[in-house]
Amino acid sequence: MLPTARVLLVPAMLLVLVATCVAADPAKVFTDPAKAGPDFAVQGEYVGDVKTDEGPIRFGVQIIALGDGKFRAAAYRGGLPGDGWDRSDRSTSDGERKDGVVTFGSPDSEIVGTVKDGQVVVKVGEKTIAALKKVERKSPTLGAKPPARAVVLFDGSTPDKFLGGRMTKDGLLMEGATSKQKFQSFTIHLEFRLPFQPYDRGQGRGNSGFYAQGRYEVQLLDSFGLSGEDNECGGIYKVARPEVNMCFPPLSWQTYDVEFTAAEFKDGRKVNSARMTVRHNGVVIHKDREIPHTTVGAIVKDEGPEPGPIYLQNHGNPVRFRNIWVSEKR
Repeated sequence: MLPTARVLLVPAMLLVLVATCVAADPAKVFTDPAKAGPDFAVQGEYVGDVKTDEGPIRFGVQIIALGDGKFRAAAYRGGLPGDGWDRSDRSTSDGERKDGVVTFGSPDSEIVGTVKDGQVVVKVGEKTIAALKKVERKSPTLGAKPPARAVVLFDGSTPDKFLGGRMTKDGLLMEGATSKQKFQSFTIHLEFRLPFQPYDRGQGRGNSGFYAQGRYEVQLLDSFGLSGEDNECGGIYKVARPEVNMCFPPLSWQTYDVEFTAAEFKDGRKVNSARMTVRHNGVVIHKDREIPHTTVGAIVKDEGPEPGPIYLQNHGNPVRFRNIWVSEKR
């Protein structure tokens, strides 16, 4: 029987994703799935049961495209992050496309995974132990309607509520926008889409950020399939990592729903730090998290009692936004 600890752990060298700030080659940055190439069709999430000596066990797999037919896979016992994963250690492996089939593990490996026609098939020798099917998850808050008295910052009609606001021909807000209105404590809903940049790594891959009051950043980054650090998607930048990495594959629409409580000041002194609860694609990744100081890249450098804007960072990548509204706390 197959030991559970070895399920889906294909022998391979771990690929280190090196952070880089080198400008991306525009020819290798995709915002249209129809033009993203064959690797994009393989990248994504897969779910199914694996036969083990303990009986069938649910597994989720996230496959990341790394350019030129190369891939990295991360496997999660119990299901996908936010949908069954038991938070045990992930297993990872590298794969490559040949003759239209992506293979994880060398031909002489005991355990081999292949990807074709929307399935990950895992074999031990000649025995098939799993056939995981591709799924496309959607955030449960996608398309959320603004409540009464909410401030609608962007609904696809005009970018005019932002300084530096720019809009694509198909009605999406572009990165590098600062709201004209300023806010104290609030709840915000925003939807974002990260570009597909298979040849880029780390901070060069779909980078932007949402800043509350222009002071405190929740990172936007294509961190699909990664471990989930404080400088990756969902991280409060260099302050706190997300409880779980809920980043969907690039070119998926994703959501942040953030409850922000402004720092409190008395007689010129801070008496209470700012706090955030962040839901990424409907899952709480920070619960009432204290933010002790402004984060790197803030456009409002100092903390203070004054309100601040919503800032959507321009880090040189074509990140797109839609359906942004704010409910102020009274």
